Amino acid sequence: MSDVNGIHGSVDERFASVRDAFEAAFEGRPRMGAALAVHHQGELVVDLWGGVADARDSTPWTRDTSSVVFSCTKGIMSILIARLVEAGRLDYETPITDVWPEFGAHGKGGITIGDALAHRAGVSAPRRSVSLEEALDWDTMTGLLAGQEPLWEPGSGYGYHALTHGWITGEIIRRVTGKMPGEYLAETLARPLGADLRVGVPMDEQLNIAHLEAGESLRELVQMQIAAADPRVIDWPNHAMTLGEAFPQELVSPNSGFNRSDVRAGSFPGAGGIATARGLSAAWSSVIHDTATTQRLDPTVLKLATEARSEGAPVFPAPAPWPRWGAGFQLDSEARHYVSADGIGHDGAGGQVSFAEPELGLSIAFVTNWMEAGDDRRATSIVDELRTILVS
Repeated sequence: MSDVNGIHGSVDERFASVRDAFEAAFEGRPRMGAALAVHHQGELVVDLWGGVADARDSTPWTRDTSSVVFSCTKGIMSILIARLVEAGRLDYETPITDVWPEFGAHGKGGITIGDALAHRAGVSAPRRSVSLEEALDWDTMTGLLAGQEPLWEPGSGYGYHALTHGWITGEIIRRVTGKMPGEYLAETLARPLGADLRVGVPMDEQLNIAHLEAGESLRELVQMQIAAADPRVIDWPNHAMTLGEAFPQELVSPNSGFNRSDVRAGSFPGAGGIATARGLSAAWSSVIHDTATTQRLDPTVLKLATEARSEGAPVFPAPAPWPRWGAGFQLDSEARHYVSADGIGHDGAGGQVSFAEPELGLSIAFVTNWMEAGDDRRATSIVDELRTILVS
């Protein structure tokens, strides 16, 4: 255990230089907190944290501080779906209506589970404004999405389903297992791994969750696009998405969005996962390595899950570089380079990064409460250092 310049934790000797890259992420950011975990060949080789969990009262970030990981949650949901495919309970190429008949309304009957995971379902947002009260009600949101007319012809192209991805994948899981996504995550992944990784944290258990703050780069981006964009389309922070009014620019304001206790307690499996870096990295490590309580994902299923399904320009205007998607897994691209071209994972808004490297036996999670946009090099510099260690 070390405590130098406010950074705590441990690093395997081979990965010592990763600590320097993590420490550099804090430079010029006195209100930032963050954590980094790296597993290699199934072993935790980097476990670091530092900074402040809540700058309003200088609460320090501790070993067990968790934080909202935003769209990294989509990666976790995609792992859960892949496990159901592995068990023979789902198939990527079957229509969603096989398990959720109501979803077929208004010409959506042909969209497959795999294409929905790859943001091709045509329901990247509700067609009407949604109140927070409605967004907190699972049946309201899944019913709304199932019954609405798509925003474009399903399957003809992709558009980032920033929040709706979670309701779609979560309802697929609920229809197949009879369990809400947070419950199924806990039962099949988090508890077996001993990982602090949750979707929906009861209010009386929200004791060590970091308070989110938007850095200047993110505040400027959101305001610019609210002023300039089609009101249905906001690039927040890097991907065009359509949305109602449940979560506008208030996503990370001091007392709104994902800083609200009722939102953190709600079920938002598209963006509301709450985790430690250690728990998030452990989840990705379990995809590629056996543990004492879990087996790695079957390589045949992993191959199916990570075949490119969406790439190139999306249906709504968005600046390049554009991401690439498998069946919910974010693939290596100009938008996010992993340690190698074989990396699979999912970024999250504001700088969160989580992924696995099947060929290198590596997984990583970087989580932070200081949210930035644009050319955010914090996690990228860490990934670059891991590439130097393992590939160069």
